[in-house]
Amino acid sequence: MSLTSHDASQTGETAQCPAGPHMTDPDLLRDPFGGYGRLREQGPVVNGRFVDGTPVWFVTRYDDVRAALRDPRLVNTPSNVPGEGGADPREGMMELLKIPEHLRRYLLGSILDSDPPDHPRLRRLVTRAFAARRILDLRPDIERIADRLLTELPHREEEGAVDLLEHFAYPLSITVICELVGIPAADLDRWREWGGDLVSMRPERLQHSFPVMIDYCHELIERRRAALRDDLLSELIRAQDDDGGRLSDVEMVTMILTLVLAGHETSAHLIGNGTAALLTHPDQLALLRKDPALVPRAVHELMRWCGSVHVARLRYATEDLELAGTPIARGDAVQLVLVSANFDPRHYTDPDRLDITRQQDGQAENHVGFGHGIHYCLGATLARQEGEAAFARLLEHYPGMTLADDGAELDRALLPGSWRLNSLRLRLRP
Repeated sequence: MSLTSHDASQTGETAQCPAGPHMTDPDLLRDPFGGYGRLREQGPVVNGRFVDGTPVWFVTRYDDVRAALRDPRLVNTPSNVPGEGGADPREGMMELLKIPEHLRRYLLGSILDSDPPDHPRLRRLVTRAFAARRILDLRPDIERIADRLLTELPHREEEGAVDLLEHFAYPLSITVICELVGIPAADLDRWREWGGDLVSMRPERLQHSFPVMIDYCHELIERRRAALRDDLLSELIRAQDDDGGRLSDVEMVTMILTLVLAGHETSAHLIGNGTAALLTHPDQLALLRKDPALVPRAVHELMRWCGSVHVARLRYATEDLELAGTPIARGDAVQLVLVSANFDPRHYTDPDRLDITRQQDGQAENHVGFGHGIHYCLGATLARQEGEAAFARLLEHYPGMTLADDGAELDRALLPGSWRLNSLRLRLRP
C-alpha cells in the first residue's frame, strides 16, 4: 500500500493472533489504512494487543473515537485509575526501549500523558505561547524560512533529485519549533538527531541519546534562567518563579522534550506525506495550482487522509463502562484508532478519495487527525500554519516538481501506529 491509494473500507478477515490483532502484525504495519479499516468493519470496539503485547480495546469508528476522546472516564495515566496501585503497565514499553529507570519519569510524565488537575495546569503554562494570534503572527517568519530552504534545494540535488524530507520538511519544522521554544539555532541538528532516535524505537539508539537529551535540557534551563528572553522556555521559568515552584524542573524538561520532539516530527511528516499524496493525485494537485486559496482546506484533508499519527495515546478506564455497546472493565487499556475513524464511511462520503475541497470554509474541523477533547493537539494551529506555508511556497518555487522514483513504492518506516516516510526524492523541474 502506498500514498497513491487507500482501501480502508473493505471488509474481510484481519490477520489475528489468538488474543486478537496485534499492533505489530505485519498486515497492520504494511497497510494500516486497510488493516485498521477491516477492524472497523469487524466492529466498533475490537479486542487486541498493544505494541508490547498487553491487551487493549481498539476503538475504530469516527463517532465513537470522538466520544471517547472527550470521555472523562478514560484517563491517560494508569495510576489515576481508582484502586490501581500496582505497577504502571507503560513500564513494559520502557523496558523494551531500555530507558534507564531514573529517566523514565521524563517520558511518562508529559502533558500528553497527564490528566486533570495536572493537565490543565501544565496546558495553561504554554497556552499563551501557542495562542492562535501569536501563531498567526509567526506566518511571515515561517514563510521566510521556507523560502530560504526552497531556494537552497537545487544545491542539495544528487543525480538530479533532492530529498524533500531531509532538506525542507525537517529543517523547516525543527527551525520553527526551536525558535518558538528558545532552542539555540546551533543545536538544531542535535535535536533532529534525537527526534529520529526517539521515533525509531530502537533501544541501542535511545539508551545513548536520551540521557544526553535530558542533561542538555537541564543545562539550557540554567543558562536561560540567567538571561531570560521572549520565548516559551523563558515563560516557563517565569511561571515557575511566580508559582511557588509548583512547576518542577522535571516537568519543565519534559515539556521541552514534548514540544520540540512531537512538534517537529508530526509537522515534517505532514509536509512529506502531503507532498507525496498530491504528486500521486494530479487532479488534486491541478486544483491547488489553479486556486492557491484552497491550501488551508487542502491541509485539513491531507491531515485526514495521510496524517502521520494513526493512534492516540493509550487511555485507561477509571470504572466499568460501555463503549459503543462493548463492556470495558475498570483498568482496561483503550486504544483509539484515529486512522480508521478518519476513513469511516459512516461519517464521510467516499472516504478513500483524496478531495482537497472536502473541508468547507467556515466548517468545524472534520477529522480527528489532531485529536479532540482536552488533549486536542496543542500545536495544531502551528502545524496548519507550517503546512499552509510549506505547500504554498513549494508549489510557487517548483510548480513542475515530480516524484523522482515515479511508480516505485515509497520509502517508509514500518512503525506501529504511524505513517512516516524515510525519504521523499523529488525532481524539482520537468
